[in-house]
Amino acid sequence: RTNEAILEMVFSNYGEVDSTKIIYDRITRESRGFAFIEMPNEEEARKAIEKLNDSELDGKKIIVQEAEPPKKKFKIRF
Repeated sequence: RTNEAILEMVFSNYGEVDSTKIIYDRITRESRGFAFIEMPNEEEARKAIEKLNDSELDGKKIIVQEAEPPKKKFKIRF
């Protein structure tokens, strides 16, 4: 039930939100259970993480943490 507008509204309580993106499965088009929220101000983003981590949204516990950079993938040809 949670959509990008709801996530933006929740996170904007802690500061400016640049973008909100829920990740969907390419085949089933169902949510994969995570999203990315970009906030330009690091202090505001850390406050949102602190306040929203382990909170409840739409009846479900959410985990909010800083995104990790993607891991490098290696292509091997032989």
